[in-house]
Amino acid sequence: MSPLRWDVLLVGFVLAVPVLALGLRGDLSTEEMMTRVVWCLLAGWIAVGLLRFATAPRPPAAGRDPRPPSGPPEPAAEAERFPAT
Repeated sequence: MSPLRWDVLLVGFVLAVPVLALGLRGDLSTEEMMTRVVWCLLAGWIAVGLLRFATAPRPPAAGRDPRPPSGPPEPAAEAERFPAT
């Protein structure tokens, strides 16, 4: 996953808004502000990567047919449905 994707840049910019505000207010020097903006881009890349990993569909299990069986299910025997207790 490229760190310069639009979703990564958008999340990085949202995370960098407070840093930019502190820089404009004069609480951070330009060097400190740019260092922290790079960290915000890294945090955005990690956040988007985790979100994409969490929402990705799971691959089918090996050796199993992902299609449902065709036709109606077989009726279970009376003893299988109601076991003696």
